[in-house]
Amino acid sequence: MSKDIKEKDKVVSPCISICKTDPRTGFCYGCGRTDEEKMIWKEEKTSILWKKENLNLLMKRMSGWQLETFKESYSNKKKTGLSLFKQNSAKDN
Repeated sequence: MSKDIKEKDKVVSPCISICKTDPRTGFCYGCGRTDEEKMIWKEEKTSILWKKENLNLLMKRMSGWQLETFKESYSNKKKTGLSLFKQNSAKDN
């Protein structure tokens, strides 16, 4: 992966700072990723295409309030750099 990727082409990590894994499914309650997917996201060689496809898969895993909460927090993270959880925690301090 090229070091000079344009800012608009970057894909923001789906982590929304709710990092607890469901013991039954192995999916994170916040972002819906498995531990393996979390590691792949951190690898420098992971393609933008893989990340976009994974984001679509993650949202298919979610439903109801979990999906709505994820979408709202992820959208906020893309705009401000902070998930809603981190943004609200910063206000409390």
